[in-house]
Amino acid sequence: MIFVTGGAGFIGSNFVLDWLAQSDEPVLNLDKLTYAGNLHNLAGLSGDARHHFVQGDIGDSDLLAALLRDHRPRAILNFAAESHVDRSIHGPEDFIQTNIVGTFRLLEAVRAYWNQLEGKAKTDFRFLHVSTDEVYGSLAKDDPAFAETHRYEPNSPYSASKAASDHLVRAYHHTYGLPVLTTNCSNNYGPYHFPEKLIPLMIVNALAGKPLPVYGDGQQIRDWLYVQDHCSAIRRVLEAGQLGETYNIGGWNEKPNIEIVQTVCALLDALRPRADGNSYREQITYLSDRPGHDRRYAIDAGKIERELGWKPAETFETGIRKTVQWYLNNPAWVEGVQSGAYRDWVQTNYAGRAQ
Repeated sequence: MIFVTGGAGFIGSNFVLDWLAQSDEPVLNLDKLTYAGNLHNLAGLSGDARHHFVQGDIGDSDLLAALLRDHRPRAILNFAAESHVDRSIHGPEDFIQTNIVGTFRLLEAVRAYWNQLEGKAKTDFRFLHVSTDEVYGSLAKDDPAFAETHRYEPNSPYSASKAASDHLVRAYHHTYGLPVLTTNCSNNYGPYHFPEKLIPLMIVNALAGKPLPVYGDGQQIRDWLYVQDHCSAIRRVLEAGQLGETYNIGGWNEKPNIEIVQTVCALLDALRPRADGNSYREQITYLSDRPGHDRRYAIDAGKIERELGWKPAETFETGIRKTVQWYLNNPAWVEGVQSGAYRDWVQTNYAGRAQ
């Protein structure tokens, strides 16, 4: 059995679905089910004996100890995190509690569990920590992409909390010998993405006839990684990664935000045209930039390709078409995640920004 934390969130649920589509090895899935954790993501596993879901917090030491004792997993994959920069600006404390304190308590529980393992079970055990490229800070337009040796320079409460969690994982390897692996990924996109992030927000707002909010000049550059490519990379790192090592996972798709928005509009123009025949581009609205907005992220994913033979299967063009089509095909899911709390958040984050 493997133990996945945060397995009802965007990346975590995609990983669980992908894992069980390719393996009969059971998954113990722990998720707190905050606003972005959604059991509907896992509806396809209803009644599947291979999937064991538990609602709970990685900060609950007693629960973690009991789950590890009762299920005895061979590996733990930590996806659990608060992950939205804008939310971290408005309310950083949740990020400190989940991403730093929660990771610490998870590491402590895992260390106690691992110490009592013997023989092959102890040798083969792995703790894989899923992190972000945002820990590296911001790049100028012509700077080389982030490599695994790049200095940490986090610029938001979110990225600072993830950087702290990365350092804790590293420390538990070097101090206690815990067999850890760390991955730092670029911007994910794909099915089940909560519509506070750029791509799903653009799709949802466009279809609803609402403004498509773009921060600043829209020239902030990100590398884009289709979520199922991310899942395959994590499987490969778990299988063959070297203990204590970090692997950057990217899509080799650097694009400015405004190009992403325009691409989504073009796809919707083709797949779900507006009733008035005009382009969805008419809904693009430029807003004042968010505080401390990093200008560019770029991932050098050469190490994972050289050492583990992994590279993404999707181009941005194939991945974004699949993503837009998924949202068009799943209106009930989209409606279900847009609760009153979500609407309140959108109002809080965007209403006060000058155009």
